Amino acid sequence: MHTNPILKSLGTYPLEIVQHRARDRRDAGLPLIDFSIGDPREPTPAFIPETLKEHIPEISQYPTAKGLSVIRDAVAAYVGRRFGVVVDPETQVIPTSGSKEAIFLTPLAFVDRDQGDGVVYGTPGYPVYERGALFAGARLDPVVLSGDFVLRSADVSDEVMDRAALLWMCSPHNPAGSITSLPDMEELLARTRQAGAWLCSDECYVDLYDDEPPGSILQVAGDGFGGALSYLSLSKRSGMTGYRSGAIVGDADAIAAIRALRSTVGVAPAEYVQHAGAAAWSDDRHAAERRLIFKEKRAILREAFVDMGFEVVASDAGLYLWVKVEDDEAATLALLEHGIVVAPGRAFGAGGEGYLRLALVPTVEECRESAEMIREVLIVPAS
Repeated sequence: MHTNPILKSLGTYPLEIVQHRARDRRDAGLPLIDFSIGDPREPTPAFIPETLKEHIPEISQYPTAKGLSVIRDAVAAYVGRRFGVVVDPETQVIPTSGSKEAIFLTPLAFVDRDQGDGVVYGTPGYPVYERGALFAGARLDPVVLSGDFVLRSADVSDEVMDRAALLWMCSPHNPAGSITSLPDMEELLARTRQAGAWLCSDECYVDLYDDEPPGSILQVAGDGFGGALSYLSLSKRSGMTGYRSGAIVGDADAIAAIRALRSTVGVAPAEYVQHAGAAAWSDDRHAAERRLIFKEKRAILREAFVDMGFEVVASDAGLYLWVKVEDDEAATLALLEHGIVVAPGRAFGAGGEGYLRLALVPTVEECRESAEMIREVLIVPAS
């Protein structure tokens, strides 16, 4: 039987092996605290499922790729409040079924495989940038990150940029939690515009931060957002991972191309989910309350690692703690033996070796418990 050879070449999704071992431990009735997957445990604010239930129709019909005006208006209003820019909800917003499928499908709208188009992305990073590019037939042009794990214009060679159809940036960064400054965004956008490429900014963690709020590519793109797209999500902001609700905002020509693709694929979110999403985008209070919870978790775990002499890199925003260790695989397995599940940095691509990623998803109390266990299990790095 025939299968797409790309599926075989990809192998197992990077975190599945860790998850399988964790599941075996859970099935055996052993205690487990899971920091490996970004799926927060805090309840979804009650007004969100209530809104969804109110809009479940008696007769269910297909949603359109363009989406309902109620969610496009809500997203545009949110972006206006959050970033101080004016968005046309009619032409510059499209709702998505979360950010993962939107990121995966985007290269299919812009890559011409016959022309050798490339997709540029930072590594370590979200594996879907690479996977979407592969299925679109693009040339892969990963840029290995280090230091503060921010992708900057100077990191991308002229040769790579010249063949790029699009470039992915991520701020706050997954897995490192670093923030790209507005000047760095502006320089990247100038390069992609010059090359005739799209700058796609994954900003799904933009409302999770400790101190100063991260910026958006929309703030430096100017009127019309020429060449720029922002990818937003309610998964972490509003505790809606299971709802699969996100949005793309930006250049109207790009939005039109993405809409045409999405209409063909049939991935529009259900309309009752769109109503729930509109309610979530329209309320900032719950997002602020959740942000304080994640800040507390980050502080608890950061203190444990720093007290032991480990370096916590970046980790200023987003959902993750990024910790430098001598051997990420060995540290992951050692913690797993004691019921703590983390992700080895190498699961996120080249440059991730020697780091652990902890998703701030267990409860505050579980984070405190884990901090004590981490102090007992991990070997203090040699000075």
